[in-house]
Amino acid sequence: MRVPSPPLRAAAAVLLALGAAATGCAADPARDDTLTLGYFPNLTHAPALVGVENGIFAEALGDTAFDTRTFNGGPDAVNALFTGEIDAAYLGPNPTVNGWYQSEGRALRVVAGAATRGAGLVVRDDIASVEDLRGTTLATPQLGGTQDVALRWFAREQGWDTDTAGGGDLSIVPQSNPETVDAFALGEIDGAWLPEPFLGRVLAEDDAHLLVDEADLWPGGEFVTTQLVVSAELLRDHPERVEELLRGHIEAVDLADGDPDAALRAVSAHLEGLTGEAPDPGLTAAALDNIAFTVDPAAPSLLTGADRAEAVGLLDPVDLTGIYALDPLNALLAEDGREPVAGLEGEGP
Repeated sequence: MRVPSPPLRAAAAVLLALGAAATGCAADPARDDTLTLGYFPNLTHAPALVGVENGIFAEALGDTAFDTRTFNGGPDAVNALFTGEIDAAYLGPNPTVNGWYQSEGRALRVVAGAATRGAGLVVRDDIASVEDLRGTTLATPQLGGTQDVALRWFAREQGWDTDTAGGGDLSIVPQSNPETVDAFALGEIDGAWLPEPFLGRVLAEDDAHLLVDEADLWPGGEFVTTQLVVSAELLRDHPERVEELLRGHIEAVDLADGDPDAALRAVSAHLEGLTGEAPDPGLTAAALDNIAFTVDPAAPSLLTGADRAEAVGLLDPVDLTGIYALDPLNALLAEDGREPVAGLEGEGP
């Protein structure tokens, strides 16, 4: 196996330094009765926003205390899983795969899907075609994150070179989503590959348009954007908490998918609480409509995403066998008379 590429080498150092904490071999007694959930203030994480805001998770967990942490990008959330700061997280596919790779399959498991779609490339109006992108500066939320890999793969498909220092035929600059919105307005970048709601916020600018809808790049338009991941330690030592968390997750996904008005109220209130600013209701509603919320993990797209991360130099070859632990989810779905979901080929129904 090759030496890990630069963005993963840093994660590897964290993992090796923390040792047992990252692999579930040690626990913090002070947190034994608490489940801490990580998520992002993104609409692709709407099940988390709804579940936290409406008290769905807290109620589902019963006597287990419930706590939360928010992140800007997946790599930071994965490191928090490694250190035991959080027990579960809503994550994009690429950080999930990176965490699996760095821990040699010991640190985490995917227990459910959460969202598909809801991302794309927004650019200035004077960038009329893909060919016009050469030489521009584009942002992504975080190096090695899901949208970062998507943009680097897209550039590779055009035959362009990129690197992690912002050089090459296309300059890719990882920065936080709010910074990207401001940077576009100030003319500091030419565009960005973003998830909702930040995609919609940039599109609302007078001189912006959607150049690439990521759904157009996937068979059937479906690709995993967000999934629910738990630490292997939590699944091993407290399977009942994972079941309770999944009960809350299913309820939150059902609300996000089936009651757009209630979802809009919940995510708007929660985002205002997190950011101190009420999101535009029209933009938020349109963004939610651009995302499909589902407990199906869309497993084939995870495998494809890993292949793409490898192709752009952000991941070494990795065997994903065992990354899914869908039996608890499928047991709950069966209780409701619903169809089971599948993992990779040969896993699940």
